[in-house]
Amino acid sequence: MSSFAERVIEWQQADGRHDLPWQNTRDPYLIWLSETMLQQTQVSAVVPYYRRFLARFPDMASLAVADQDEVLVLWSGLGYYARARNLHAAARMVVERHDGEFPQTIEDLIALPGVGRSTAGAISVFAFGARAPILDGNVKRVLARAFGIEGFPGEKAIETAMWARAETLLPERNVEIYTQGLMDLGASVCTRSRPRCDICPLQGDCVAKREGRIASLPTPRPRKPLPQKSTVMLILRRNREVLLERRPAPGIWGGLWSFPEIADLGDAPGAMRIRFGAEVMAEGTLPAVHHGFTHYALTITPALLRVTQLALRAHSPGLIWLTPADAIGAAVPAPVREILRQLDRGHVVTRSA
Repeated sequence: MSSFAERVIEWQQADGRHDLPWQNTRDPYLIWLSETMLQQTQVSAVVPYYRRFLARFPDMASLAVADQDEVLVLWSGLGYYARARNLHAAARMVVERHDGEFPQTIEDLIALPGVGRSTAGAISVFAFGARAPILDGNVKRVLARAFGIEGFPGEKAIETAMWARAETLLPERNVEIYTQGLMDLGASVCTRSRPRCDICPLQGDCVAKREGRIASLPTPRPRKPLPQKSTVMLILRRNREVLLERRPAPGIWGGLWSFPEIADLGDAPGAMRIRFGAEVMAEGTLPAVHHGFTHYALTITPALLRVTQLALRAHSPGLIWLTPADAIGAAVPAPVREILRQLDRGHVVTRSA
């Protein structure tokens, strides 16, 4: 066993995390769910979602037969909604193609929607005791600093080199403890900012610490100006209800319920007449909502429209009328929920000129 692996294992046993709700189990469903939720999301944010999700979908069979909308409701607020859609699709695939038995080989795991090589490795290690490497964001940071690996880890050549390094570092035994230790080190010690090098078991040989490159490793993504985008969300109000439409998948917020969107508020009356057969009267706007994505920043102008006449096609599938209070609990994106809360609290409208 390498000195690197030995130190990680010893540290994990003494100081790592041992009481997370998905630990101390071999159930691949529980492990797969946690690994999916933990993709690009911190443990503290995941724990309450994980527990609520399991309370409703305690096993693969219950998730496979669920309506996607209910899955998205339980995911709402956790972000990266493709994970929820993939989770649902993968559950159905396991039931239909594998008779409900979770696949065990890396190849079969990667064939499931939303399961990449690192997630497949973690499932294999924790559920089936396999000897497989992982390479999530935390582990990439540990390896980049410990071995002085330069270059943005998202680049294919750098990632390939990191996978090769991860393979060579695998111990022959205690792979589960080692894998959990790498995750824990990246999450709680070798953090992105303010790493706790003084308690790190790898500090004696860490290239980044020795060469004063902790702040520069791993190499960040090449910076580009974050594009700024804007949209107008149309809040069609009829009596005490608002109109929501299901967004297409794939795409941003795919499968979630949202307000109809339009680029130019001035086009709203004609657009609503064509799309929904609705005659509307402008009532003003609510305060703008700002929402950040990985690749751009979005400014949303919520525009209030009073429906004065409505055709039958506004009651077609993919459309629903709800009160703001009821809609808050539906599968809606975070900024839409923020707008709904403004409506539910009766925020003052900024009147149109």
